[in-house]
Amino acid sequence: MITPPQPFVHEARPMRVRFGAALDAVLADEVRRAGLRRTLVVCSPGQVGLGDRAAAALGELSAGVFAEARVHVPAETVERAVEHAARVGADGCVAVGGGSAVGLAKAVALHRGLPIVAVPTTYAGSEMTPVWGITRDGLKTTGRDSRVLPTSVLYDPGLSVGLPMHVTMTSGLNAIAHAVEALYAPDANPVTSLLATEGIRAMTTSLTRIADRPVDRDARATALYGSWLCGACLGATTMSLHHKLCHALGGTLDLPHAETHAVLLPHALAYNQDAAPVARRTLAELLGSTDPALALWELARTLGAPRSLAELGMAEADIGPVAEQVVAHPYANPAPVTPEGVDGLLRAAWSGRVPGRGGR
Repeated sequence: MITPPQPFVHEARPMRVRFGAALDAVLADEVRRAGLRRTLVVCSPGQVGLGDRAAAALGELSAGVFAEARVHVPAETVERAVEHAARVGADGCVAVGGGSAVGLAKAVALHRGLPIVAVPTTYAGSEMTPVWGITRDGLKTTGRDSRVLPTSVLYDPGLSVGLPMHVTMTSGLNAIAHAVEALYAPDANPVTSLLATEGIRAMTTSLTRIADRPVDRDARATALYGSWLCGACLGATTMSLHHKLCHALGGTLDLPHAETHAVLLPHALAYNQDAAPVARRTLAELLGSTDPALALWELARTLGAPRSLAELGMAEADIGPVAEQVVAHPYANPAPVTPEGVDGLLRAAWSGRVPGRGGR
């Protein structure tokens, strides 16, 4: 017998998703459907080729390419992008690439109200959320605003087949982190839990397959599907300690975004899993382990992801200031967020120790 759910609130985001179609064949149609006539293509310097390809697919609908997207969305880059969009008369943005491109397009939307059509090539999932982030003077500020939620998202598995393995694995673990925190979020509900469960299952399965065969198109498609679901979780629930730590480390120390998520994921889960028994049971079943945090730590090892914050360039002396920054701003989290606990978590993650050794 199915147990009826308790009363809950779920807000569905207005979003059109086109999955499995080729960029060149349908991008112009998606832009026209959004009512746009002059779109600025936004990408990172390393994705200029893809940006040019998108502009060519748009033809007369293109207002050119702005290839300056950077990780953590620096405020100075945002200012240049906003000025450029105004100068070329853009009425919308096409974000192509990873979370940096989508993040910059969101910042432009926040300042100028320009609709976004997103074409993600990694598994970060930012395209599924109304969450924006801008870094100024070493401090990353985030918020939620419906104006930054893309109007349309185009998932073309062919664009991710050539994604470097280290980016594939770390952005995939980044996606899993969204879903893990959604399982114990204060505003979790049966719908978000279904999304999180299916997202984690799709992502862990596909990453393992991609590790053996990087050009497996079916596995790449499954990973994009998983990232979509995990990103939707991020957009629908309140994130907790894991994401707060990543924002602090990224904004203050400029650590690489996906890699930071990959390192912190098992340690943040170890901190919280005893205080979130329902989420722990779900993850134990998905991961085949009574200790989900340890299972994710082992998965990261198998996938060749970084294991410590020290590998990413963090100095031991940075642990205290980051812990103080995180504890200074209260937020919902299953386990109490204490100075000693966060310090211990960061020290375990910094050194690459087995998760759960930090204590609270």
